[in-house]
Amino acid sequence: MQRRTFIGSALGAGALALAGCEPPHAIAGGFTGIDVARGHALRDGAAPGGAPPVLRRTQVVIAGGGVAGLAAARALRARGIEDFVLLELEDQAGGNSRGGRVQGIACPLGAHYLPVPGDEAHEVQDLLEELGLRRRVAGRWEYDERHLCHSPQERLFFQGEWHDGLLPVQGVGAGTLAQYQRFSRRVDDVRQAMRFSIPAWRAAAAPQRLALDAVAFGPWLDAEGLDDPHLRWYLEYCCRDDYGAGLAHVSAWAGLHYFASRHGFHAPGDDNAERDAVLTWPEGNGWLTQRLAAPLGERLCTGHVVTRIAQTRGGVEVDVFDASTMSRVRWQAERCIVALPVFIAARVVQDPPAVLRNAAAHLRHAPWLVANVHIDGPLADHPGAAPSWDNVVYGSRGLGYVDARHQALDPTPRATVLSWYRPLGPSAFDGADGRRQLLDKPWSAWRDELIAELSVPHPDLAERATRIDITRYGHAMAIPTPGLLAQLGTDGVVAAGRLSFAHADWSGYSIFEEAFTRGHLAGTNAAAASR
Repeated sequence: MQRRTFIGSALGAGALALAGCEPPHAIAGGFTGIDVARGHALRDGAAPGGAPPVLRRTQVVIAGGGVAGLAAARALRARGIEDFVLLELEDQAGGNSRGGRVQGIACPLGAHYLPVPGDEAHEVQDLLEELGLRRRVAGRWEYDERHLCHSPQERLFFQGEWHDGLLPVQGVGAGTLAQYQRFSRRVDDVRQAMRFSIPAWRAAAAPQRLALDAVAFGPWLDAEGLDDPHLRWYLEYCCRDDYGAGLAHVSAWAGLHYFASRHGFHAPGDDNAERDAVLTWPEGNGWLTQRLAAPLGERLCTGHVVTRIAQTRGGVEVDVFDASTMSRVRWQAERCIVALPVFIAARVVQDPPAVLRNAAAHLRHAPWLVANVHIDGPLADHPGAAPSWDNVVYGSRGLGYVDARHQALDPTPRATVLSWYRPLGPSAFDGADGRRQLLDKPWSAWRDELIAELSVPHPDLAERATRIDITRYGHAMAIPTPGLLAQLGTDGVVAAGRLSFAHADWSGYSIFEEAFTRGHLAGTNAAAASR
């Protein structure tokens, strides 16, 4: 059986039978969280042009209110600069790390966890200490257990029942287990041969790293003789989870970095395996971004579309369209931190520097969909592992769901929200038209796909669901395609004249640690250069 055929058939007859079926009752919901029309107005040139009639001045403008922009604002304030403004397109800051509510229950609109950071991410460690999430006790750092993911952490629906962990183990053959062991050894080999770190640019661009960056992960696995379909499904899942695209479309460096930058890959029977600890909240990483945004007050301007950034002889001009008042404003500042996705930055920066043009030419982004499903009571379940925080269906197009009430101290089963994640970057499941699917398919089509997938382990989902709110991200995360690291370079600070650039895009893949660190460094850089 070909691998693509194997994965496509693994959903089973239950999901296929449900596909296209109407739910037994009306389920409310719709698209929420992202103003697609507002963003496309900039793309299509519909935003008003000409010199804005209103002129305002500040010391520093931050364009973009995602994790990087919020981190830059924090860094400015830490260095005594309070005269700044942060401009954000959406109505809430946080980018892909925002939270929301469905039927009064907090849930994530995007990223839903943060792994406990290693020493290379000391800026993130400092943030967690500031927020009271970690403290030093008897000479050791300890994390507040209320915010660490509670047990059980994850389970996999495989061969008709639930299994602990996400790697298929029970019911697989000796050949599969042997390939798990071989892959584990290869991850250990590359960890010993070269350094992996998060943020990634803090590891030098050694020749071995560039060699792994130059080839796709799928062909690298082929060359290693790692062709077991269960191993390949799991690695495909991991790549789609962190990068939004499959192992045929991300570099071998990225595929190995997923494991080697933390605790490696642990095959069954490895008694010394160290489980990754993660911090999580009902609203996901929105818990963090809400606390980063709270001190900004009126300096945070949401609903503001940046249309032009230009360096002048004496400073920077930033033109903005205010969607709330339908008015245009020009900000004049000494410096600007461009915390925008690279493809947007390349459009709005006048006479973009070569470093920005180069990045925009090589970066590709994966679209994503996040659906938050309110259910009015506990779901029927299959035998096996108990309900967990992260619940994945083997062979499915989605990445499973997380339970918003998993962190609750009251274990009484009751209504909750399940957050279902569906990457649409190129993979074994999706082609190159993911963004078109995201924008063209109606809410009801995504509703039906979600119900079909999750009804395999939970046959009463359609009866229990009362509302499904769907958030669409057309350019959710950068895909670390082969050769991208060599093109982007490894500098932590990217600057040109009076502009400092800060976004996870500059790392070539999109996680909180990369975005926050780059934002922090850009803010530090801008503060040092300001008069």
